[in-house]
Amino acid sequence: MATSRAALVTLTALAPVSWGTTYAVTTEFLPPDRPLFTALARALPAGLLLLALARVLPRGAWWWKAVVLGALNIGAFFPLLFLSAYRLPGGLAAVVGSAGPLFVAGLSVLLLGQRPSARTLVAGAVAAFGVSLVVLRAAGALDTIGLLAAVASTASMSTGTVLTQRWGRPEGVGPLALTGWQLTAGGLLIAPLAFLVEGAPPALDGPAAGGYLYLAVANTAVAYWLWFRGIGRMTATQVTFLGPLSPLTAAVVGWAALGQALTPVQLVGMGLAFGATVAGQFVTRTRTPRALGRTGKNARIEAMDVRDGALRR
Repeated sequence: MATSRAALVTLTALAPVSWGTTYAVTTEFLPPDRPLFTALARALPAGLLLLALARVLPRGAWWWKAVVLGALNIGAFFPLLFLSAYRLPGGLAAVVGSAGPLFVAGLSVLLLGQRPSARTLVAGAVAAFGVSLVVLRAAGALDTIGLLAAVASTASMSTGTVLTQRWGRPEGVGPLALTGWQLTAGGLLIAPLAFLVEGAPPALDGPAAGGYLYLAVANTAVAYWLWFRGIGRMTATQVTFLGPLSPLTAAVVGWAALGQALTPVQLVGMGLAFGATVAGQFVTRTRTPRALGRTGKNARIEAMDVRDGALRR
């Protein structure tokens, strides 16, 4: 049981680790100043690929649920994230994003009937503080639009994560299809915005084409499948605690591949954030019984005192 649990956490953690390579791939291989086209190239091809593999379309209420989840997790999240990254100095967008566990803890009270433990709140605060030591740099005045975009992107992804767990999956539908629905819906929402703001797609050379292929397949299709698979088997808070691995991976990749130095303060921050991520997998919360729309027609009523994401039946 412990081995399978560790394997589940490790596989789910590969998603934010993969996302941590996005900055290096974007700066080294992709055309500059095309964030919306990059978001579109990540989401829509990946979604169509997964739809082709799963060969399952939504039915009934899941048409609008897929659109809502696709908008929150992809369609709104990607543009807001890029906007905040472009307008905020010194990695502040990553710090706001690392507060995702605290957003999820609050939303879980409202949508899942879960009360976060003190350990959850402390670990979430430590994770955000650790990431801040890694990514923050001296900078000038804050950009209000960028800061609002960072908060909105974190709130969007956090809401999508909690709703993904609340609604579960329809009977007979696996995480591959659910991921394909969301990526396709999100990509279709981004498409008109990308063409309206940035115009026609840029000309691509070999490295750029390879970079977009990597982002679409490994960084998005595979990574989001692992992420939503994890949400279906772990608690929303535990999954979100893996999020800080993304800026930590970006720092390591910058050091190893781009020649960026890591200071002692950054190393301390990495240790704090990683420790909080591990601690987040052992959080204990009190849960009030609520039907959560999992797979199957009969919603299962979850018991109280959920530890390590295991459900008492």
